[in-house]
Amino acid sequence: MEKSINALRFLGLDMINKANSGHPGIVLGAAGTVYELFTKHLNANPTKPNWFNRDRFFLAAGHGSALLYATLHLCGYNLSIEELRDFRQLGSITPGHPEFGHTPGVDSTTGPLGQGIAMSVGNALAESYLSASFNKEDITVIDHYTYALCGDGDLQEGVAMEAMALAGRLKLSKLILLFDSNDIQLDGPTHLATNEDIKAKVESMNWDYQIVNEPNDLTDLSKAIEQAKKSDKPSFIEVKSIIGFGSKNAGTSKTHGSPIGTEETANMRKSLGYDYKEFVVPEEVYEDFKNSFKARGEKLNKIWEENLVKYQEKYPNEFLELSLIMSNDINIDFDKLIPQENSVNEATRVTIGKLINTLSPHSKALIGGSADLTSSTKVKGINGDFDFDNRTGRNINFGVREHAMAGIINGMVLHNLKAFSGGFFIFSDYMKPAIRIAALMDIPATYIFTHDSVAVGEDGPTHEPIEQLTMFRAMPNINVFRPGNANEVRHAFRYALEAKKTPNIIALTRQNIKVDYTVNYDTFKKGAYTVYGGKDFEAILLATGSEVELAVETAELLKQENNINVRVVSMPSRELFIKQSRDYRTEVLPEDKLIIAVEMGSTLGWYEFADIVYGIDEFGRSGKGEEVQEYFGFTKEKLAKFYLDNLN
Repeated sequence: MEKSINALRFLGLDMINKANSGHPGIVLGAAGTVYELFTKHLNANPTKPNWFNRDRFFLAAGHGSALLYATLHLCGYNLSIEELRDFRQLGSITPGHPEFGHTPGVDSTTGPLGQGIAMSVGNALAESYLSASFNKEDITVIDHYTYALCGDGDLQEGVAMEAMALAGRLKLSKLILLFDSNDIQLDGPTHLATNEDIKAKVESMNWDYQIVNEPNDLTDLSKAIEQAKKSDKPSFIEVKSIIGFGSKNAGTSKTHGSPIGTEETANMRKSLGYDYKEFVVPEEVYEDFKNSFKARGEKLNKIWEENLVKYQEKYPNEFLELSLIMSNDINIDFDKLIPQENSVNEATRVTIGKLINTLSPHSKALIGGSADLTSSTKVKGINGDFDFDNRTGRNINFGVREHAMAGIINGMVLHNLKAFSGGFFIFSDYMKPAIRIAALMDIPATYIFTHDSVAVGEDGPTHEPIEQLTMFRAMPNINVFRPGNANEVRHAFRYALEAKKTPNIIALTRQNIKVDYTVNYDTFKKGAYTVYGGKDFEAILLATGSEVELAVETAELLKQENNINVRVVSMPSRELFIKQSRDYRTEVLPEDKLIIAVEMGSTLGWYEFADIVYGIDEFGRSGKGEEVQEYFGFTKEKLAKFYLDNLN
């Protein structure tokens, strides 16, 4: 056992020394904790790393990636010694912080502190929901734990506290958080920044608390984990470790983020009795992990597959739906369930509420909720509220916890659910870090935002988005939809639900929009298309969202009063439009025509498509929505005048 723990320590140190970059402190201090967890408790199969019913492990303290990679290598995942040698090198599969989909055995991308905790909460919530939805009295198909390893820094981040508070409220009893508690952070002892009573804090959030005072006494740690599994609450196990254990600077911040060096590492090898060269692991260590972690995982995986066959035979309908979730598919006849409408005048936030209610009964994958705003956003799951006494409820009361909400949604999507969140668009500022993680992981999370412009009105500039669309459009690997009517909302939500990769943002209105045009799904997926005007036109009004209606009204006014023909183009998604062929793009937006982009938000970015931009580059105002729109010039009369002025 001690040799195996030292193998983890020195593989980690060798990786960091070779890269001359990394975080040795947690590698040395938490190696025993990780060893005990993987060899005695965590159930997963390295030969089938995507086994659906495996235990999940979230390394919230993502800077400890060298420890994770060393563990995955010894456990038998497809991660060779050569790849450990390439730690932190360009093009390697052992990057500086863990990346989901990049390295076998990594269950989530982590690094920004606190995100791993929020995602672990979402994953545990998903397990609880799925087990209640699919397990039968005679056959269990979903039954696993979610583990996370965090440090002091994670627990100082607000997103972690938000998520933990909700986990405690919901009694997510199969969530076990291991706290590598060494009282040190990068700038020195933690008492310089905090003096809280962590036991009282987590217990006040309805978590079960235990402490392991001797980190090298793995018997106590195992007992604590076993006790945690019996709790009816989420469990928090504080492990009092020593950062940089065994090094000359052990117990100090000097070991947090700086390589120890080959000379010091060689001395440590002698003092800890580990007489092996760099990147050399004795066969008995491989055998230890093989006979514990790998053997257990393969056996449990096989039993599960046998149970799944029985489940399929006895419960074919439930099996079919579970299979769709496991393969990240959705089987909904969108055209039949939500036909396009020709005559309705409603806010697009109302439309999304109708869509969720209509589609959710046809797929158990749909689950989500809003940050204490369902009456305004209309983003609410069905079947009642998810709670400790209603595990099949599909509406999640996130409370006023936008950042955690986004992270929890990510954790649920990592468990193959079509999870969605709802909030005011202005508060996407609180969610951006977690949304960026989703884009990095390339997972199809759905973030629905309402109150998408200054048309919010009376709440004023604190609640009126200006730069948020630009912010997300600048983010790599994400689709931003701003639908112009109910039919575009229909297609945008369908696109998000059918996606297997890439997160999607859908920004919706508070104010009503008339539905006076339809578009088929294939055309919508091109990102932009003509909604008004024939082939004979002088210029183009390019718009999104509610401004499409304004652009059409303006074009009609110019036709009636000035005999000017103007084309109107709706661009619900820049990202999809950019992916189209040059021929299609120039067909929709000919280069020889004057193009005016119209959007109630920042003008930044629109000059890629337009010659002139009619937008808002200042904060909003407080007043009635219609009055605020008129103040900024978003009426057909003022837009028509702007157009005529720019012809001269």
